[in-house]
Amino acid sequence: MIDISLKGRYALICGSSDGIGLATAQLMATLGANCILMARNRQKLADAVNKLPTTFSGQHRFVVADFDKVEDVEAAIGALVDELKISILVNNSGGPAPGPLLTSSSTAFQTAFTRHVLCNQIISKAVVPSMKELCYGRIINIISTSVKSPLPNLGVSNTIRAAVASWAKTLANEVGAFNITVNNVLPGATSTARLTSLLQQMAIDRTISTDQVAEEMTKAIPLRRFGYAEEIANVIAFLASPAASYVTGVNIPVDGGRTPSL
Repeated sequence: MIDISLKGRYALICGSSDGIGLATAQLMATLGANCILMARNRQKLADAVNKLPTTFSGQHRFVVADFDKVEDVEAAIGALVDELKISILVNNSGGPAPGPLLTSSSTAFQTAFTRHVLCNQIISKAVVPSMKELCYGRIINIISTSVKSPLPNLGVSNTIRAAVASWAKTLANEVGAFNITVNNVLPGATSTARLTSLLQQMAIDRTISTDQVAEEMTKAIPLRRFGYAEEIANVIAFLASPAASYVTGVNIPVDGGRTPSL
């Protein structure tokens, strides 16, 4: 029988006040994990934690941290690992604003690098000791299909997501001997607030309706629809489970078949 139980494990899910992060926390809680939600909005986090299932009497909580401020993240994760032994980490944060490379500012690159590379490094470095002690660790990074094939008008995102993918592969090689796996999940166009904002910006840039943009995008997806956050969460939860014990160092697209490369 396939073992996807997370009962009793502590899972830190970043960017989990809504969207894919929240869907992941809800599923992991259903599978028995004690979920720690981390994001910047205290009220949204509190509301999210209160809605998590407690089928297995999960000890859910939240931690407030601004991923644009390294010191915030360092303080938050430092306090957390002093108290808990985290065995599952989901690195996830809001993506950079759209736009071509040549009109993107240096600040945009610095902000994205801090949010996605530095914060991933800080949090992962903090939780790996407990994973080694438990002889069980799962680090899952939510990035983008752009690491397979760069996406139009996402210059900063394409650049930074690729950096995260290489960082993750390097980390997977370094920690594999301790039964710690590191993988990347690459969501395609998923029905979240992020997609809504991208559709709106594309519609403005092209002076057409958001419905027209959405129709064009779905035509390029073999399944002919956008994904749901819960569908991305299914893959994340599998990678976090004992069933995925021999999967590490890979990029897994969850995109309805849109990515043109293998």
